[in-house]
Amino acid sequence: MAIYGIGDLHLDSTGKKPMDVFGVNWINHEFKIYNNWKEMVNNEDLVIIPGDISWALKINEAYEDLKKIDEMPGLKVISKGNHDFWWETKKKLDDLELRTIHFLHNDSYIYNDIAICGTRGWAAKDSEEFDIHDEKIFNRELKRLELSLLSVKQDVTKKIVLLHYPPFNIEAQDPNEFVDIMKKFDVSICVYGHLHAEGHRFAVEGNIDGIEFHCLSCDFMDFNLKRIY
Repeated sequence: MAIYGIGDLHLDSTGKKPMDVFGVNWINHEFKIYNNWKEMVNNEDLVIIPGDISWALKINEAYEDLKKIDEMPGLKVISKGNHDFWWETKKKLDDLELRTIHFLHNDSYIYNDIAICGTRGWAAKDSEEFDIHDEKIFNRELKRLELSLLSVKQDVTKKIVLLHYPPFNIEAQDPNEFVDIMKKFDVSICVYGHLHAEGHRFAVEGNIDGIEFHCLSCDFMDFNLKRIY
């Protein structure tokens, strides 16, 4: 049993959104991800994916990308990213009847005795363009994280949280309110993505306040999956 993670897959079954415009390292990035995935992951393992799954705009358009993930080895837990415009209600996501995927939606997933929780998160309050509208979304995402953690009704040995946005302020790179909630619920591990290219310099990893943090942006890890547990 192992838990792996990778984020920001930015899949595009239509071929209309090539990622190599962001750098030569993105050439054939889907092939790199799938190839590494098949080499590392067994069917009994879990893969956690903190958002930005597909460039699709509607759920039926995202289905082909999600189906590819569903067919890869292992169980999967997926949370929402800022580019996942196809993300719908829990019922519509479950109606896709994907065999190995659980979509985090104000709930949690128990893998053996480990609870997987999470939400999208939001931009840091010290971001240049953060305004009143962002404040509302930020606070709503805090509540969604709390709902996800409250949904764990059984005793577990660990709690792992998926966020898309890093739970750190930009300037000092210190933990923000999302970390306060994780500490309240004794979270052991937090994974996040969202950071690409020059943004990698804002990645914060390691043990902070008793929580182990991992940045899982796929280009940050050279399109390999990272073993989390």
